[in-house]
Amino acid sequence: GLTGWLQSIGLVSGNYIPFLSKPGWSHAMIILINIWVGVPFTMMQVTGVLQNIPSDLYEAAKVDGAGTIRIFFKITLPYLLFVTGPYLITSFTGNINNFNVIFLLSGGGPTKNLASTSGKTDLLVTWLYKLTVGTDRPYYNIGAVIGILTFIILASVSLLTYHRTGAYKNEEGFQ
Repeated sequence: GLTGWLQSIGLVSGNYIPFLSKPGWSHAMIILINIWVGVPFTMMQVTGVLQNIPSDLYEAAKVDGAGTIRIFFKITLPYLLFVTGPYLITSFTGNINNFNVIFLLSGGGPTKNLASTSGKTDLLVTWLYKLTVGTDRPYYNIGAVIGILTFIILASVSLLTYHRTGAYKNEEGFQ
């Protein structure tokens, strides 16, 4: 199976794949699971947007002599980014705060030592949970600072990015 193939190319030694005990494997598994969970929904969004691009734009471009590449960069991509810009910003914010996959898969581990409060796969949100709920001696003060700073940074980046999108600048642009 998979373990035998990975052993034959030299990526794994032993009888099991260290998905949760080695940081590199843990990162790879978390990324693969996030892709597996997120891509179908994103593809539904993108497919819906692509189906709503007016066909007369493509016809007019072909009459004017535009090729496939020029049509893609002048019609399809701008329309796609115009409509999906706010969704992409929301997805970015959601992935920064992606608690469920990391906490349920690896618990933020592996950790360096038993006294460490953070693990190799922790995000700020999983580390925040461990600091405030997951320990015998909760660090509410550090948790509060991390939560507030995370909000300030994500809100600032989201607002700045949204203000630069076409959806904000030209609301009536692609109707």
